[in-house]
Amino acid sequence: MYSYKDLFAFTKNVFLAMGCPEADAQLATTVLLSADLRGVDSHGVARLTGYVRLWEAGRINATPNVRIVHETPSTATVDGDGGLGLVVAPKAMQIAIDKATLVGTGWVSVKNSNHYGIAGYHAMMALEHDMIGISMTNASPLVAPTHSLKRLLGTNPIAVAIPAKDQPPMVADFATTTAANGKLEILQRKNLEAPLGWIQDKNGVTTPNAHELKEGGALLPLGGDLEHGSHKGYCLGSIVDIFSAVLSGANYGPWVPPFVSFLPMPSDPVGEGIGHFFGAMRVDAFRPADDFKSHMDNWITTFRNAPAVEGKSVLIPGDPEREIQASRLSVGVPLLGPVIKDLKDVADKLGVAFIEELKA
Repeated sequence: MYSYKDLFAFTKNVFLAMGCPEADAQLATTVLLSADLRGVDSHGVARLTGYVRLWEAGRINATPNVRIVHETPSTATVDGDGGLGLVVAPKAMQIAIDKATLVGTGWVSVKNSNHYGIAGYHAMMALEHDMIGISMTNASPLVAPTHSLKRLLGTNPIAVAIPAKDQPPMVADFATTTAANGKLEILQRKNLEAPLGWIQDKNGVTTPNAHELKEGGALLPLGGDLEHGSHKGYCLGSIVDIFSAVLSGANYGPWVPPFVSFLPMPSDPVGEGIGHFFGAMRVDAFRPADDFKSHMDNWITTFRNAPAVEGKSVLIPGDPEREIQASRLSVGVPLLGPVIKDLKDVADKLGVAFIEELKA
């Protein structure tokens, strides 16, 4: 176990060593570690090595000029200038919130960015303003659309955060695939098989081999196969890709840059970097905020108290993550052995004291 405080100090020092300004290093660390706190271990500090490698490869700008390149009173297109998605995304979401404050709703599409951590963090930024937050991003092509043998989409997550009054907010944060690639990476580190319906091999046959993507296979859209509704997952992933990239001028479909630095960039890009999409809606643009939040409390308690099968209960989206966060802030964040090794290698490479040394 590692304390959140120690992990935060170490991670921030890594971003500073990459050349990030103080404020950006603080922001990037906050966004990245929100994944570890909420139990999304695949998108937290385990990804830090990947960001460092992208920076070493010249694919991340540590000092980006994040700017609006087109806007109306309620919309904007943001150029992330090749910066960390962990920095670009929350700045873009803040623009959406600022616009919603003025005119009721705000919508921002982003180009020229990178992997932005968990979608939920950015959507949740709207909650303290009595707004509904929406966040989505496209990602490198690892997913085969229904019936396709070619990888054309990313895991393309969607997050929606909705405020309540006395109840915790509802926070839905999910990939549009049966499982996110990060979940696959965890299985690989643990040398475990994947459930059937997560992956297909190069011939389009479902397989439990967690390493299949390295052999020409692909992740499957939410649903797994047509019989179980994979065409719906394919539609959801496509919507995210279009809103995030076709709308902003980022790369889309098979042209989205890979997260890993050892894979080559597409030779014929159709846009700039990775794309995101954000929305903020002021609740009182539709009805009085207190009325809405009281009814959200009623909605949440009605669903949570629904009769359930033996030994189970009906969860509200965001319940498990909130419980994990409370636990990890108290007892610490667990890290797998391979992740610890990677972090130690990063520490040695950048001359940053590792967590164990910070505790001394």
